[in-house]
Amino acid sequence: MKKNVLTRYRVMAYVTAVMLLVLCTCMIFKYGFDKGEDLTLVVSQIHGVLYIVYLVFAFDLGSKAKWSFGKLAWVLLSGTIPTAAFFVERKISHELEGSLVDGAPAVVEA
Repeated sequence: MKKNVLTRYRVMAYVTAVMLLVLCTCMIFKYGFDKGEDLTLVVSQIHGVLYIVYLVFAFDLGSKAKWSFGKLAWVLLSGTIPTAAFFVERKISHELEGSLVDGAPAVVEA
């Protein structure tokens, strides 16, 4: 597995998580303060497109890392739960970074 697959996933995990937080903030203003209806519409559409890209990259990483269905489902769903993508991305990165070095599996010398 190449390191750029993990990098693409990490970038999209952060982007998706930040956009979801922005969307939640917009929704608070829309429904709580009756302001920002147009902004909420735009942000929700942007988040939707970015989430689809996140799904593609996460699925690609999961298939190359040979994850179980449950693990893959959790990673895919983490983009829909505010702040969950930050924690899941960190866990996945720590699991996989040790096995990658410039696109090749790491060799541990004894």
